[in-house]
Amino acid sequence: MDVLMLSQLQFAATAMFHFLFVPLTLGLSIMTAWMETKYVRTGDEQWLRMTKFWGKLFLINFALGVVTGITMEFQFGMNWAEYSKYVGDIFGAPLAIEATLTFFLESVFIGVWIFGWNKISKKVHALTIWLVAIGTNLSALWILLANGWMQHPVGAKLVEVINNPLINRRMEMEDFLAVVTNPYGWNKFFHQITSAYVLAAFFVMGISAWHLLRKNETSLFRQSFKSAALFGLISCLGVLITGHTSGEEVAKYQPSKLAAMESIWETQQGAGMSLLVIPDQKNGRNAVEALTIPKLASLIAYRDPNATIKGLNDPELKEKYGTPPVLATFVSFRTMAGLGGLMMLLSVLAFLLSRTAKLETSTLFLKVMVYAIPLPYLAIQFGWLVAELGRQPWVVYGILKTADGVSKSLDVAQVAISLGAFTLLYSLLGAIDFYLLAKYAKKGPDTDVSNIISINQGRA
Repeated sequence: MDVLMLSQLQFAATAMFHFLFVPLTLGLSIMTAWMETKYVRTGDEQWLRMTKFWGKLFLINFALGVVTGITMEFQFGMNWAEYSKYVGDIFGAPLAIEATLTFFLESVFIGVWIFGWNKISKKVHALTIWLVAIGTNLSALWILLANGWMQHPVGAKLVEVINNPLINRRMEMEDFLAVVTNPYGWNKFFHQITSAYVLAAFFVMGISAWHLLRKNETSLFRQSFKSAALFGLISCLGVLITGHTSGEEVAKYQPSKLAAMESIWETQQGAGMSLLVIPDQKNGRNAVEALTIPKLASLIAYRDPNATIKGLNDPELKEKYGTPPVLATFVSFRTMAGLGGLMMLLSVLAFLLSRTAKLETSTLFLKVMVYAIPLPYLAIQFGWLVAELGRQPWVVYGILKTADGVSKSLDVAQVAISLGAFTLLYSLLGAIDFYLLAKYAKKGPDTDVSNIISINQGRA
């Protein structure tokens, strides 16, 4: 392997590992805030116990997410110095806003939330967790706007750099408003946060199902399951809508990614979608292509059954954008879509059952929901692979190739050592996180919260 491949593997490993924590933080912060709001409104002790229980799991996950996120940004200077020199003026702006505004917002108020149970009124305390939830979701916005610019660069111009031996050309910000209103970035944001909300809902439903199967705290976990089922169903519908609009953005701005996602090799008017496909990139065709639904790909991508989709073998497309790794992009996209459909079905069933008295007696379904906890994790990981693999060979689509963004001063041994070190460190952190989540999820909620209630009543 060369430096480029190892650097890509390292960034992929750290980003995908970081993404094990971020979505749960985004979704569980909202659910925890909602539960505490219900407690403030009703004074019901059960909502307080739910808040404390799910909030504890949120805090464990949040801590690990912060640690793994910091190391990712170091790589822009270590492994991707040429990229940072070339586009740092644009890419760095949203990341700086994320760090100085939203990260400090969530960091400050999460401290107040943790240590303020017996020191501030329950209304102010509930406000702090809402500020944490807003901060975490705004962090995602700025990061995804940065990534959206890499996918569809806008608001920047290429300039010549004079009297600088390190770089002779770079991108400079020309229109900050264009960057922050980039439709590609906003579509990514809404698709990501709705996916994160689905993950949090399945996390809560799965753990609640585990306790319901064992008849532990049935009232509390039935209410947790019911709340998560509604949240999950709404979020699944959001994923469906934003997934479709994201696909339209891909069709508009990244034609080579669209062709790879559907494994379309020849330019077609009214392109169909084949349900059974095995791409053969070496020979520029599909080794197997069967069960084709006529014109469906064109209809989904362009809302026009007769629209033309350029194929991967199109000379103009090849010359302008190159060819991404088709098999990996195609399989990742189909797997993501398949998991999304399965989760939509499970969300509907969960919502319907949670509204009846049959939930606790539906043993098979509860077992399914326990084992369904990993599904949204997998779907999000495959979605990330579609976004990043489908963009290749570009690190900034159509402007800067990935091979030109890697640091020139690195050698194979240096990157191999850092990759190995990151892998060991992250494996250890992951083991700690999953151990703590499993331990406290199985332990269940605290039984006595009377001290908090009595103090809050005095401060209300």
